[in-house]
Amino acid sequence: MLNWETENGFYTEELQVICGCDEAGRGPLAGPVYAAAVILPKGLIIEGLDDSKKLSPKKRDQLYDRIKEQALAYAIARAEVEEIEQLNILECALLAMRRAMEGLSIPPDAALIDGNIARGFPVPAYPVIGGDAKCPSIAAASVLAKVERDRDCLELDKLYPQYGFALHKGYGTKVHREAILKYGPCPAHRMSFLGKILGTKA
Repeated sequence: MLNWETENGFYTEELQVICGCDEAGRGPLAGPVYAAAVILPKGLIIEGLDDSKKLSPKKRDQLYDRIKEQALAYAIARAEVEEIEQLNILECALLAMRRAMEGLSIPPDAALIDGNIARGFPVPAYPVIGGDAKCPSIAAASVLAKVERDRDCLELDKLYPQYGFALHKGYGTKVHREAILKYGPCPAHRMSFLGKILGTKA
């Protein structure tokens, strides 16, 4: 159950403003990777908040608005497909999180990063494995990033309806893979992710 036990352990006299950061979209074959940074009032429990992967789209949309209303500060950012191709998806996930953090209206003293890697941040950053299921601020960031990315996929679906982005959100489902083989990649696809599908070197 999501509570403040883990997150409270990072507060010190020097670290009083802590943001949670998470990304959405490392695994899909197309589209940008999104990230969010959120500063919540210490101890705030937002009813229904959880790891975004455990929530229905309807629940995520509801929480998206609730988080924005109750957060002390939040920001959402992304790294583009072109950047993913130039760097790699891990570096771009971290890049998107740094961009989100830089967009906060309140400068954080520290950051909690979902996962096992936290490097290149302008403040002390601490990785928290499974943080989106442990820390409220990371869970909130996971919801904002996921909703923004899903909405971006709905826009991609309008541009490229033959791929079914509204349905699979860019992930490598059977329908998506078959559409790539039938129509070829579109500009939103991450070419470095398509090697096995296209029969080229990944």
